[in-house]
Amino acid sequence: METTVPLAAASVDTGDTAWLLAATALVLLMTPGLALFYGGMVRTKSVLNMLMMSFVSIALVTVVWLVCGYALAFGDDAGGGLIGGLDHLGMAGLGPDSVQGTVPTLLFATFQLTFAIVTAALVSGAVADRAKFGAWLVFVPVWALLVYVPIAHWTWGPGGWILDGLGALDFAGGLPVEITSGASGLALCLVLGPRLGFKKDAMRPHNLPMVVLGAGLLWFGWFGFNAGSALGANGLAAAVFLNTLAAGCTGLLGWLLVEHKRDGHPTTLGAASGAVAGLVAITPSCGSVSLLGALVIGLAAGIVCSYAVSWKFKLNYDDSLDVVGVHLVGGVVGTLLIGVFATATMTGGAEGLLHGGGFAQLGKQLVAIVAVAAYAFLVTFGLGKLIDRVMGFRASEEQEHTGLDLTVHAETAYDHGVLGHGAPVTASVSPSAPAAQKVKKQA
Repeated sequence: METTVPLAAASVDTGDTAWLLAATALVLLMTPGLALFYGGMVRTKSVLNMLMMSFVSIALVTVVWLVCGYALAFGDDAGGGLIGGLDHLGMAGLGPDSVQGTVPTLLFATFQLTFAIVTAALVSGAVADRAKFGAWLVFVPVWALLVYVPIAHWTWGPGGWILDGLGALDFAGGLPVEITSGASGLALCLVLGPRLGFKKDAMRPHNLPMVVLGAGLLWFGWFGFNAGSALGANGLAAAVFLNTLAAGCTGLLGWLLVEHKRDGHPTTLGAASGAVAGLVAITPSCGSVSLLGALVIGLAAGIVCSYAVSWKFKLNYDDSLDVVGVHLVGGVVGTLLIGVFATATMTGGAEGLLHGGGFAQLGKQLVAIVAVAAYAFLVTFGLGKLIDRVMGFRASEEQEHTGLDLTVHAETAYDHGVLGHGAPVTASVSPSAPAAQKVKKQA
């Protein structure tokens, strides 16, 4: 008996689908990795709060994305290349047989969701130690809808003005993820103001092994982030995979080179931060440049970002965990250098300055950078101010001094259990531990 295979089902490639399933899981892992990375960088009294800000972003952004985020970002353009339509509101009309290219549409939507999640979580690093958790719960879904979703449509959506109108290139998220999170982080840290003791007290990371573990998980997940964006198990994915590895390595080496020359001591935090800086920069360019270009871009990001993280002390903005210095600056470096190193072998047409393309592509990249950074900053600043006026965005001085772990979440990261008949054993090295214990007894 002859069976008829539906056209949609026949167009799905099982190899591509299997790779994208794995890549989606890898990218989702980046958010717990980021939680550990950020958690290790803060002081002992705010570790759990930092973890919570990342983990709750998974839930909040997922709900927004499934209700209307995906439709607005990747639906057919509703006019002007600015936003998609609502044909798939609530994921309507999408089922197991729906196909995007050679993969199921539901898988493609989930893959893109993981990008939105980690971008929101990235912003939290700029306001570590001092943001109200309740305000963060309000900020994340609204920000995802007003900031991330439109920029994702501009960059990757059908008819998006950056992709189809301007012709700027961004393979895996320099504009929607890196520059957007960095510019948004800058806006939000200006709204909240600096931490108590900024530029006076030592605010070194409390747990560097946790930082390195988080950076390692980020690096692992980044292969799904970048190579998964090829949307297929093919040669392009392999080239992007190698470019990602190479740029992370030269980013690490570039940062350590600066530290050795400037401070005389290459540090563990510098190694982790340099690898992340290189990975940030290669994200937009990994599908556009050769291996040599990837090596140079990673090195440039490691060097430039290592200097950029100190700008906050000169310009007096408290970007707690260097979201601006690494993600905004690294994203700009990687997105801009596409205009220098892009090769037709990778792009299928567009070429950068060093490959005979002139300044045209460089100009397109610059326009896209300015537009995305300005939009993300202005909308985030306005949203942050609104939330601050309505419910307050900044934690109280008492909460900040004691620590958000205990005052907000009623627990600490370093209570190791119970000894005897209910006496808690606390191993906290926080200078505010006595005050924390007092608040805990009162609670």
